[in-house]
Amino acid sequence: MFAISLGDAGAELRPLEPWRAEEFFAHMDRGRDFIGQYIGLAALCTDVESARAFLQSYAEKQAADTGRIHGIWLDGTLVGGVLFRTFDAASGNCEAGCWLEPSAAGRGLVTRATRVLIDWAVEERGMHRVEWVASAANTASVNVAKRLGMTRDGVLRESYLYKGVRHDMEVWSVLAPEWRAGR
Repeated sequence: MFAISLGDAGAELRPLEPWRAEEFFAHMDRGRDFIGQYIGLAALCTDVESARAFLQSYAEKQAADTGRIHGIWLDGTLVGGVLFRTFDAASGNCEAGCWLEPSAAGRGLVTRATRVLIDWAVEERGMHRVEWVASAANTASVNVAKRLGMTRDGVLRESYLYKGVRHDMEVWSVLAPEWRAGR
């Protein structure tokens, strides 16, 4: 449908739709352990059908205007993605998130892709607040929030039980006027 260059040779942001379930599942398999360190996405996608169901849930969120999902392709291979886990146009609040397989880590792809999403949310949709929630132990994700110019609002102590461990979750955000001023 469309592809947006992420400024790195061969890096693109594209919609991630249910018809891409096989490609999405193959991507999850390549990065399962890495992706699953802090988020349950890889555990949700255990076969092509569960991958399709996950992508379908986001197609339905997009149709209801409550979420969106986009993939990051590098040299024609799906290597990660960014999403609006929640999107509430009426309140002007949304939560962005990401995942990436290890082969694409360290290239700034998530930061650049998330900038595209935030630009769209703020400028096209009039969102006022974009949140980013990450395990305090997930240094890479916390660093994305910092690079995006977000402010750490606080820490939800031991609020996320994942793989039998309680994680402190950091809540970061950027407000529309801050986003515009930082561009």
